[in-house]
Amino acid sequence: MRNEQLDEFVEQVRAQSDILQVVQTYVSLKKKGNRYWGCCPFHGEKTPSFSVVPDKGFFYCFGCHAGGNVFKFISLIENVTYFEAIKLQAEKLGIPLPQRQRTPQELARDQQKADLRKVNEMARDFFHNCLTLTKLGEPGKAYFAKRSISPETIEEFKLGYAPEAWDKLSTAFVKRGVKEEFLLEAGLAAERKNNRGIYDRFRHRVIIPIADERGRVVGFGGRVLDDSTPKYLNTPETILFNKRRLLFGLDRSHRAISKAGYAIVVEGYMDAISVFSAGIRNVVASLGTAFTAEHCKLIMRYASAIYFCYDSDEAGQKATIRALSIVRDSGATVRVIVVPDGKDPDEFIRKHGAQAFQELVQKALPLVEYRLQYVLKHINHDTLEGKVKALHAMLPVLAGIRESAVVIEYRKKLSSALLLEEGIIQEELRRYGRNPQMPEEGAVASTHIRQATRQVDSALKRAGRIVLRVAWQDMGILVHLQTMVPLESIVDDNQREVLLYLQELAVSRQNPNEVQAAEKLSEAAMAELSRALVEDLGNRNEADAYNDAVRVLRHAYLNACYTRHARLAEEYLQAGNTAYIAELNEAKKIKSEMEELQFE
Repeated sequence: MRNEQLDEFVEQVRAQSDILQVVQTYVSLKKKGNRYWGCCPFHGEKTPSFSVVPDKGFFYCFGCHAGGNVFKFISLIENVTYFEAIKLQAEKLGIPLPQRQRTPQELARDQQKADLRKVNEMARDFFHNCLTLTKLGEPGKAYFAKRSISPETIEEFKLGYAPEAWDKLSTAFVKRGVKEEFLLEAGLAAERKNNRGIYDRFRHRVIIPIADERGRVVGFGGRVLDDSTPKYLNTPETILFNKRRLLFGLDRSHRAISKAGYAIVVEGYMDAISVFSAGIRNVVASLGTAFTAEHCKLIMRYASAIYFCYDSDEAGQKATIRALSIVRDSGATVRVIVVPDGKDPDEFIRKHGAQAFQELVQKALPLVEYRLQYVLKHINHDTLEGKVKALHAMLPVLAGIRESAVVIEYRKKLSSALLLEEGIIQEELRRYGRNPQMPEEGAVASTHIRQATRQVDSALKRAGRIVLRVAWQDMGILVHLQTMVPLESIVDDNQREVLLYLQELAVSRQNPNEVQAAEKLSEAAMAELSRALVEDLGNRNEADAYNDAVRVLRHAYLNACYTRHARLAEEYLQAGNTAYIAELNEAKKIKSEMEELQFE
């Protein structure tokens, strides 16, 4: 039984969703006629085979054969379920999700999250006020001044200071009615030994509030002002705070990332704040953890390029290589910003200024170039063993290059640098392609969720798609089609599934729409319908194309009937059954009609 409230919600989201606008946030499209074309985001390609027809509300890729409506596109690009895609789009459009009756457990968890968010907001204000409004915050002000963090930036990020006391926040919050269990669950406090109460987790540290993508405070980072350890202290894992799924600053930078077309990823939040305050807004930071596949997916919602700018010391370089192994197969354009003098971005900006850092961004190295420079610098390639080691270190990135001219150029570079014959490098690369080594630690499978595949596209299949196209726009033709070709006899499984679905709608006097079709049809059938609606008919009008298509389908149907009757006639004749005469006459009659169709 359908939920009318949910149906109305989905229809409202569908009605307000512009498939062209949605797709263009991820894919660069160019208009040709009434269609828009671009390179498919679901598989690697150089020649555009991905098409969107806005007035039909469908997309289709002629390379990997992905197709569907706006929600199918979102589900594929964001790697979420179909209904989660609807919810994502509803959230972007500001359409509230209809409330269903929730279980007591769900209500309790939602309330817990709401309580923790409230406590986090209170803590953010507490730390910020300590820094900006009290004498307790003087050490914090001195630290930020030393780091050239302006009052405007302090206000922008609501930076704060945790007083040098064991329970300043805990005592204040308990007096205001906040339960100790909330402080513990939020990671703001820890239990004393022997159950003797609680104490503040953050003490004598500058505090950086950490928000989720929607700007809601989910945790905090604290940096010491002296040589104490740990240097950085984050909120522990909570139901709100998961470092693998959070990027610091994304709530403020996502629009700038979309506009610039790339995100700059730095190691820590102080680097991100420094870069942001220097006027470079498309910057995010991971939170004391390695760059993850989840981080990559978050960024690729807004841009297709990622520029890494980690510290230029040895640890930072290794972190860069680990991050590159995560991203290299994601389909993102990857570059590396090299900061000289062993400095991190924050130090570099304070010494040389924002303009100098912008110049570093403009000079960011492509992944392969950076990897080549890194390998040549860190592997002693004077010996044969070293040359082989350096070559093997380069094979994974060389194998990932799609443009043959670029591969040839880097083969030459590597040959010259290692003093190896280019043919040896080419053979090793070919061998690696046949039997790739295990990916580096931390690497993930490609986020290209599909591959380009060849499909047999006969005249019969093309005719079927034309009929689908016309039937979707006018189900009245199903009556005529049924007299020419019984729908159950349609050879192609996906086309038959769509036509029988449309017939059901026609019987119940319902009009088709892409949302309900996506719910009812298989993914393959929905892709076939998408292709039918996106394909260009050439110079033919739909009426002529439909008539030609029906003749092709009719001929295929008659041929199947002729084969069946001829086979029965043969079987009856062999058995001495006079019924063979009727079967033979029927076969001749069908043969005659087939010959007439060929001359029309």
